[in-house]
Amino acid sequence: MQKPTRPMSCTIFGRADAWHMPRRPLMDPAHQKTTLRLFLCGDVMLGRGIDQILPEPCSSELHEDYVHSALEYVRLAEAANGPVKWPVAHAYVWGAALDELERAKADLRIINLETTITRSEDYAPKGINYRMSPENAATLLAAHIDCCVLANNHILDWGRAGLLDTLTTLNGLGIKYAGAGHTFEEASSAAILPIPGKRRVLVYSFAATSSGTPRNWVATPGSTGVNLLSDLSNATIARIKKRVIDERQPGDVIVVSIHWGPNWGYEVPEAQRRFAHALIDEVGVSVVHGHSSHHAKALEVYRDRLILYGCGDFLNDYEGIRGYENYRSNLALMYLVDVAVTDGTLSGIEIIPLSIKQLRLAQASTADVEWIRHTLDSESRKLDTTVTKASSTQLTAASTIERHIHSHQ
Repeated sequence: MQKPTRPMSCTIFGRADAWHMPRRPLMDPAHQKTTLRLFLCGDVMLGRGIDQILPEPCSSELHEDYVHSALEYVRLAEAANGPVKWPVAHAYVWGAALDELERAKADLRIINLETTITRSEDYAPKGINYRMSPENAATLLAAHIDCCVLANNHILDWGRAGLLDTLTTLNGLGIKYAGAGHTFEEASSAAILPIPGKRRVLVYSFAATSSGTPRNWVATPGSTGVNLLSDLSNATIARIKKRVIDERQPGDVIVVSIHWGPNWGYEVPEAQRRFAHALIDEVGVSVVHGHSSHHAKALEVYRDRLILYGCGDFLNDYEGIRGYENYRSNLALMYLVDVAVTDGTLSGIEIIPLSIKQLRLAQASTADVEWIRHTLDSESRKLDTTVTKASSTQLTAASTIERHIHSHQ
């Protein structure tokens, strides 16, 4: 496939909601020199209904129990929020996020790509299968995505041939990936992302079986697959530490991305919390990037490092689907994480709520921003972290332990 040309600026694409959004000042230039800014989000599902509205979709045939055409998900979305004039441009689905990404000036844009890029028909009989066409993968370029983490429970939905197509397409687009590969060595290695004038960022990606990732998807020395997290034990931490030691250089910033836990529910199991703390304490990780839940979960600021236990869906085709409405999976969050280049600690976090409407990201309403703030704050306080409003459209987070210490100094 011919490699699409990256646009010079994402502002050349349509921004239907951008003029409603208040302008925010850019990062202070002095701060920018001493800080790495990462854009992180949760599950990006560009298959089914979203693939169908893009210019060159796969076959609409599905192998689900109740829905047999991906076009039905388009119809559900249109019934819920109005008609979509399709086919749409590759940038369409990112909507209001494009304006936010341009203004944020993130050094890296990292997503959990929970969609196979393939036209393979070798579907796994697992009920739900996500794929998008290799031609429609230009959608990733429209948002200037730098790295896709692939260790999740949908990346082999269309067999190992589908995964191979995904790796080939990402390589052709110049997008780094982690968490899946032709062999175990490739799947378990970091995506290495140098930031000119700053540091390198190493991104490791793991899938836990608790997310529904089948054990037989594991990559082996001689076969394609995912980087499967067998358990959350001290022995696993030791293996990860050895891998990181083998690959890191002085000054590298380490991000560990984990697909773990069920689709619904706010509970953060104690085993996950211990594991995340150990990644920071023993491995020196700066950001633990958790995902799998279809809605945002608690976050924790621990020892000046960030743990996102569940980022929620960022793009999906769930509009109009009934069930679990109380979790508000239509609300998507952009996490802009500032990491100090000197020591890898957290120097700031900005959370921007958006809303999925008409299969694209739109500005969240004032009520939606307050709902997600209240929900995240209630859950994160259990982990000694507060979530507050930084502005009418932004949230931020801080450790309550650190606040308590500073208040008594």
